Amino acid sequence: MKNKLISQLPYQHPFLFVDTIEDVSEDFIKGSYTFKASSWFYKGHFKDHPITPGVILTECAAQIGLASLGLFILSQDKNSDIGKIRLAMTSTNIEFLKPILPDEKVIIEAEKIYFRFNKLKSSVKMFNINGDLILRGDIAGVILI
Repeated sequence: MKNKLISQLPYQHPFLFVDTIEDVSEDFIKGSYTFKASSWFYKGHFKDHPITPGVILTECAAQIGLASLGLFILSQDKNSDIGKIRLAMTSTNIEFLKPILPDEKVIIEAEKIYFRFNKLKSSVKMFNINGDLILRGDIAGVILI
């Protein structure tokens, strides 16, 4: 089921920021991604000192903590046609605490705050491989069928 979730996401390289889904339930998800040094966004952010842009970190957190979790929740309903699902992020409130450098792996954990009327809101946290908190906040989006 975990690998199937990744294949059902509406993203592809170079904009897929999910390598693994390690744990998932109706209320929680944990996944990871490694930001490769060859990624396109490091070429200009920042000159001679590349760091991962905050918008990309937010997207990674949303792909795991919102899109993947939402797909899992909907897949529990046998009447849902996962192939017809469309996702849209509606709001974020993210605090950035540490930078992520090229070739660093991040672990994202998200807890469902609510899912109602096809809107999912999750509390997300991102950690580096040492367990340091990189970002935290809330992400919300709609799941259209």
